[in-house]
Amino acid sequence: MEPFRIDVPRSQLDDLRDRLRATRWPEPATVDDWSQGVPLGYVRDLCDYWATAYDWRRAEGWLNGLPQYRTEVDGLGIHLLHVRSPHADAFPLVMTHGWPGSTLEFRKVVGPLTDPVAYGGSPADAFHVVVPSLPGYGFSDKPGRSGWGVERIAAAWATIMDRLGYRRYGAQGSDWGTTVSTLLGVAHPDRVAGIHLMPPLAPPDPATFDSLTDAERSALDSLREADEWGSGYSRQQATRPQTVGYGLVDSPAALCAWIAEKYWFWTDHEGSLDPVVSRDELLDTVMLYWLPAAGASAARLYWESIRQVDEWISSSSGVAVDVPTGCTVFPKELQRPSRRWAERRFTNIVHWGEPARGGHFAALEQPGLFVDEVRSFFRLVR
Repeated sequence: MEPFRIDVPRSQLDDLRDRLRATRWPEPATVDDWSQGVPLGYVRDLCDYWATAYDWRRAEGWLNGLPQYRTEVDGLGIHLLHVRSPHADAFPLVMTHGWPGSTLEFRKVVGPLTDPVAYGGSPADAFHVVVPSLPGYGFSDKPGRSGWGVERIAAAWATIMDRLGYRRYGAQGSDWGTTVSTLLGVAHPDRVAGIHLMPPLAPPDPATFDSLTDAERSALDSLREADEWGSGYSRQQATRPQTVGYGLVDSPAALCAWIAEKYWFWTDHEGSLDPVVSRDELLDTVMLYWLPAAGASAARLYWESIRQVDEWISSSSGVAVDVPTGCTVFPKELQRPSRRWAERRFTNIVHWGEPARGGHFAALEQPGLFVDEVRSFFRLVR
């Protein structure tokens, strides 16, 4: 474990502003909504703010205020946050982000999880928190050869937790982190006390189609809608990540639009994103793709593993998951399996939560609800 500190050269920030000011914009969409993608006015305003008022040093300072490390696993350098609790008997927890997320997704919850007393909680709920950056994301290295799929990432996380001296721990994740956490629990049931998934990846059960609940019917409708209108990004990154990568690495406006679209559609908001994810928070995330030129390398994880994940979501195949499992299904999440669907694969569900608010980026959108769900589950297994 080598201590790591971020120090982005001023010249790199100046180059970003120059590129933003020189953007060649397309004409507006031929509709007045988001049905053709991010509206021109929205992304121009966001990029203008990015070029003239946004302050990267604020986010850089937050990250540098936490213990950061880099360690080589299986030939690849992995960046991670490792924030130990002031409570010596805290429970170790590895948390995994997804796309288009980053370690910054957990900025509002690291404090309450590691030092609950400072936030009005109990020391019995304290965690030692480990937050790695996925390979090809953030300040982790970019794989130079194929093969860094979800199983290999889960194995790398096991190595990292071992190097940190944690013999028994929990795993938590959303998006890619859901799959990585699940595989970690399957591969190391003797080490992983439990996995908390947002949500569990489980297919609809055809045997229930004659007795669907309203929530199950809504979940099926959402899956069909997403497949027809919201899956283009995934198919592009799963089939030709290199091609889309040229634009994502060279044009900050393209990268911003590519990521902002997902935050708009995947969050639980009412006509304005700012109340749940501010402009600064959104651009902080974009910066963790822009600064390390990670647009293409992050997309390649879809090429590596999305077919496997899609199979888990759409069919009954897949190994049973017997490790104690906590499930949280937020109302604006992409997949919203019912408990009876999830129990066909996850055989030991000990916590099931359905908060009233929140979407795909719950730790940013609803940090209080997120922390409550994590605590509620791990009280049962820690």
